[in-house]
Amino acid sequence: MKNIVLFTPADLLKYTKQRSGEIKFGERIITVPKDADPFEFIKNSEAGFVLLGIPEDIGIRANHGKAGAAKAWVHSLKSICNMQHNRFCKGSSLIVLGHLDVTELMEQAAELSNTDNEGRRALSALVEKLDKDVSHVICRIIQAGKIPIVIGGGHNNAYGNIKGAALAKGKPVSAINYDSRARLRMLEGRHSGNGFSYAFEEGFLKNYFIFGLHESYANKGILETVKKHNDRIRYNTYEQIAVRKEKHFTQELALVKGFVTDDPFGLEIDMSALPHFPTDTMSASGFSIEKARHFVHFFGQLKNVAYFHICEAAPELECENYTHLTGKVIAALISDFIKSKSLLANNLV
Repeated sequence: MKNIVLFTPADLLKYTKQRSGEIKFGERIITVPKDADPFEFIKNSEAGFVLLGIPEDIGIRANHGKAGAAKAWVHSLKSICNMQHNRFCKGSSLIVLGHLDVTELMEQAAELSNTDNEGRRALSALVEKLDKDVSHVICRIIQAGKIPIVIGGGHNNAYGNIKGAALAKGKPVSAINYDSRARLRMLEGRHSGNGFSYAFEEGFLKNYFIFGLHESYANKGILETVKKHNDRIRYNTYEQIAVRKEKHFTQELALVKGFVTDDPFGLEIDMSALPHFPTDTMSASGFSIEKARHFVHFFGQLKNVAYFHICEAAPELECENYTHLTGKVIAALISDFIKSKSLLANNLV
């Protein structure tokens, strides 16, 4: 596919710090041969997961935000390549497809301002072009019988993930979003704040749960939307669970599981929900990294999870001297997801 930059073993080894007596993920991750049809190769591989990068921040800029999330892919890949390949998690369970070629879109976006309506409309038009590539690739990966693991990029890519999964499954899919924001802003042109709104409006999204919404970030319009569609859109808040202790984190996980029932669903992690994590909208408080990892483990065990999406991380915003930590957290979340599915396959949960 012309819009995918495929990775080779040599590409991965550039990121891998090889050591005698150790085997790193970067030495065992599967790549797609350049002369092969990518999706036929993926279909015939024994690996269960396909890693895809979307190195862009166009949708964030279209939502009045700052650039930076485009860098999450490369920082994450460095950390993933240097995880240990061992009995707990094997690099050979993962195919690195590569990343979407967004070079031209990013160059066009760089010339646009997000402080005026004309610039934002142009940025939204670029997001719509990106949507088509994202949904196509996600659809093909799922049709090949694999689970996409997507590193963004902005949360605008939730739309393409949901649409691609729905097209592959032949029916609307649900979504669980670990996020401080609802991402249900109005249909005003595509951006990082309304991916779920568009997916819901166009019939690709069935049920939607926002886990850990921050009450101070929920505007009146969003709350009215949730109230209007309470049978299909629900949430709990960070304050209910962590501040007022009205609800319990673990019990809420079980309730959300019941809400999506046996429908295929996408698992979304917005890194801005983690406190002091470098993103365009860094939060001062939020659930811990350990809570996020448990969240991923819990829902990763379910047989009906269709994809896993990590987004909004901007490693070089605020924390230029600690960019490697962003990649390490994302790599940990991905390994937790892979392990949870492996435990399920081995009947160990």
